[in-house]
Formats: sequence, C-alpha cells, structure tokens
Amino acid sequence: MKLKHIIYTILIIGFGAFIGYRIISNKNKNDDSKDKGGKNKTMTVSGIVVKTQTFDNNLSLSGSIEANEQVDIRSEISGIVEGIYFKEGSNVSKGQLLFKVNDLELRAQLAQAKTKQGLASENERRAKLLLEKEAISQEEYDVARADFKLAQAQIQLIQAQIAKTSVKAPFSGKIGLRSISPGTYITPNLLVAKLINISKLKITFSIPEKYANQVRPNSNLSFTVAGSTEKYSAKIYAIEPEVQIETRTLQVRAIAENKDGKLLPGTFANVELPLDIIKDAIVIPSEAIIPVQNGKKVLISNKGKAKEIMVETATRTDASILVLSGLKTGDTLITTGVMSLKEDDAVKVKVK
Repeated sequence: MKLKHIIYTILIIGFGAFIGYRIISNKNKNDDSKDKGGKNKTMTVSGIVVKTQTFDNNLSLSGSIEANEQVDIRSEISGIVEGIYFKEGSNVSKGQLLFKVNDLELRAQLAQAKTKQGLASENERRAKLLLEKEAISQEEYDVARADFKLAQAQIQLIQAQIAKTSVKAPFSGKIGLRSISPGTYITPNLLVAKLINISKLKITFSIPEKYANQVRPNSNLSFTVAGSTEKYSAKIYAIEPEVQIETRTLQVRAIAENKDGKLLPGTFANVELPLDIIKDAIVIPSEAIIPVQNGKKVLISNKGKAKEIMVETATRTDASILVLSGLKTGDTLITTGVMSLKEDDAVKVKVK
C-alpha cells in the first residue's frame, strides 16, 4: 500500500514539474518573439556625435595617360623603299629623315616637264613680241601664256611628289617598331611605325558635373599609376567646354613632365584632384550610410530610439564621406548595426 502511494506521489510531482517547465518555456518563447519584433529589446550600437571640421575636398578619379604628341608614320605615295634611316625604339629629332622611297620615275617625269616648260616659255616670249607688233591677237597670246603657266605648275607638282619620297619626323620623340624593310613596296595604307613624344604626358579624366565650377585651368593635381606608390604632379591646361550628356561628366586634361621616361602612354592614372577647401564641413564614416531607392539615409539616436534621416552627400573616400545636408551639429549618429535597425527601434549608443 505504501509503495502505491509512493508511485502516485512521484507521478504527481513529475506531472507538476512538466507543467511548470511548459509554462516557463512558453514564457521564454513569448519574450523571444517580442525581442524579434524589436519593440522590447534595446540594441547596443556604436556612434559618434556629429561635429563640423575643415575638409580638404579631394576628388579621387580614374584617368588615362596619353602621349603629348603621337603620330602614325606612313608614306604619302606608293613605291619601293630604298633606304631606312632610323633605329627601332630610338629617339629621333624633328626633321630627321626616316626612310626614302625610290623616285627615279618621278625625276624622269620632272626632266620631261622641264623640257616642256622651256618650249612653252619660248613660245610665250615669241607670242609677246608678235602681240606688240599686232601680228597676233590677244587671245592667241593668252593661250601661249597659259601653256607656259601650266608647264610651271606641272613641274611644281612633280617636285612636290619627289619631296614626299623622303619621309621625315614631324616632331622629336621616340620611334617604335618598324613594319618595313628596304625593298618593300609601300603604299599610304601601310603603317611604317609609330612616333611618340613622351617627354611630357597628358592625363585625361572626367569629373561629375556638380564639380564643374570648382575646376580651373592651371590648377595642380597629383596622380599615381599601377604598380608604383610614387606620386606624380600635373597641371590642368584644358577643360572641355560642355558636359557630356550621356555620362553627365566634364572632361579635363592635364599635362605632366616625364623627363626620366618612367611613365608610359596607355596606362591608367589614379588622380587626386584638390577642390575648394570646405570650412564647417560634416564628415561621417562611410559605413554609416545606407543606400535606399531614392537616395541615401543615416540613423541617429533620438531619445533612445533610432530615427532615419535622408542625407545628401558629395566627396567620398575609403573611410569617410562628406555630407551636404540632412545632419546637423550635435546629432548622435549610429555607425554600427545600421542594416539591422529600423525606425523607432530602441537603441543604446556607445559614443566613440
């Protein structure tokens, strides 16, 4: 009988414990669900108090490096190459003879034209004497004079063709690899080599249209190239007079010295363009910005709750971003956990 009572007692205690466990478990679940709803849970985040500072407004841009002068060397006439007078990859001077096309046929045509000119000159002289004696009409004299002028023009034309057989460097620079050899039949379509002046280099880049009024000729900038940490300087010398409609950007060109030849045309340049220095600027960490469909927003702490603020931004660096409007001095800006917070969520901010 006692054993039976013991068993009943154990069962009652066990049943009571089970009910108690279920009650506590359900309560915990309810608490968790409330926490997930974000209404009763206070989230601890980091933040900063917004304040103003002087901001050196530098614009980071990508540009391309181009030769100061560059030209494709070609022959203006067709013919056999009889001589090449430059070494591949060497420096050449302005006016230096690069190669010569055979001109024997043209010189024969020149001799023939000079003979015709001599005859035309004599005919014109005789016609003038006869005109003075009124032995011929003015019209007959004009024909003889026209033949003489035509013979002169023919000589000038052939001489110009002969001059084209000697191809000279239009400016000083470095000449590239040649694609011809002595004896090659050359035509105007055949590229002989490239001539590049790299003592100075052009850096071409584009800036957003909102910065157009802050860029002026003779402004200095700095740039780096891939594979090197060395900083180079350049000076803006030309600005496109219109904004490109497709990209809403303004094209700018600067020039840099390259006397040691370290920089090569065709490479990319990472340009740092100084703009106007902004006093009383608001600069915040980049991670505080939340991109949204109609712009950008941040979260601030207002009476212990998160509040969304739409902001307008400008220059951005790797770590910070310039805010033009939306924030004011003294706002407590939330810098961590911004993607998991919503409007009116309870927050506790640890100010750095």
